[in-house]
Amino acid sequence: MALFSKDITSKHDLFLHTMRDIYYAEKQIEKALPKMISKASDGPLKEGFESHLEETHGHVKRLEDAFKALGEEAKGVECPAIDGIIKEAEEVAGEVGDQEVLDAALAAAAQAVEHYEMSRYGTLIAWSKEMGHDECTRLFESTLEEEKAADKKLTEVAESRLNKAA
Repeated sequence: MALFSKDITSKHDLFLHTMRDIYYAEKQIEKALPKMISKASDGPLKEGFESHLEETHGHVKRLEDAFKALGEEAKGVECPAIDGIIKEAEEVAGEVGDQEVLDAALAAAAQAVEHYEMSRYGTLIAWSKEMGHDECTRLFESTLEEEKAADKKLTEVAESRLNKAA
């Protein structure tokens, strides 16, 4: 389904579509993070990826809880944006021969993912508040805080070591 599909005829439809988009994205991230963990050599970067993989499992669960709160089936819709971000990260990682440069590239790719997620959750929070979906708002706010924290950690690791080493 395209973003402005004929299937989207109301704000509720748009809200559900966006939930399904980020659900798909979180599931793709669950698949991509183990590959990033295996390619990272920097200890704190690798640990950050491992920690965020566990958080991502929780993000999927929260989304499933939000779907349940709305009486909807938890399912994803293809998200070309996250597919493109992940594909780009895999291509760049495959081209980098220097491990220190690779670590910096992995951190940058992870931040692109985080920024996409933060934009989606921010939108879902605004819409869920407007629509009176208080349980969804609470779930999305918890996830957004974790995404922001992950982005902050990535920035600290990159700026304190990875970028200089590369």
